[in-house]
Amino acid sequence: MIRLFSSKAFIALFVSVLSLTFQSCEDESIAYTLEGTWKGNMYVTHQYNNRVYSSTYTVINFQRNPFRYTSGDGYWIDYYSNAPWDYIANHISWNVRDRVITINFLEERTYIEIYDYRLSDRRFKGVIYDGNSRINFSLTHTDSPNWDSYYYGWNDWYYSKSYQGTGSQTLPRRAFHKAE
Repeated sequence: MIRLFSSKAFIALFVSVLSLTFQSCEDESIAYTLEGTWKGNMYVTHQYNNRVYSSTYTVINFQRNPFRYTSGDGYWIDYYSNAPWDYIANHISWNVRDRVITINFLEERTYIEIYDYRLSDRRFKGVIYDGNSRINFSLTHTDSPNWDSYYYGWNDWYYSKSYQGTGSQTLPRRAFHKAE
C-alpha cells in the first residue's frame, strides 16, 4: 500500500514538473516569435494640454534577453500627424509568462498586458485590456529601423525650464482607444 502511494505521488510530481516545462517552452516560443520589429495600429492616444491626439501608427521593437529567453527590452514609438510632436518614443521592457505578454513603458512608468492574441512570423493581432475597455490591434512584422536617433521620453521642448520648474505644462500621457 505504501509503495502504491509513493508511485502515485511520484507520478503527480512528475506531471506537475512536466506541465511547468511545457509552459516554459511555450513562453519561450512566443518570445522567440515576438522578437523583432512590428508596425501597425495600436489605437493609441495621448492627452496633452486638455486635447487628445490619436497616433497614425505604432512601431514596437522586441529584443530578447540572451540569458532569459522569455523577456527582453526594446522600444515603442507612436507616430502622429496632427500633434505638436512627430512621435513619442519609450524604452520598454517586456516578458512572457503563462502566455501573457507584459510590456513596461520605462519612461512613463506604466505597463500593459496582452492576454488574447494570435502571433505568427508575419502578424501579431490581439486585444489589449485597458480597464473596462477592449482594444483590438494588428501589427505586421517588419525590418528593424535605425532607432538610435529617437529621443526617449521627451525632448528638450518638454523638459524646458517651464516644465521642470513650476510651469503648467504637463507631459502627454498614453491611452488606448477603441477603433471607430
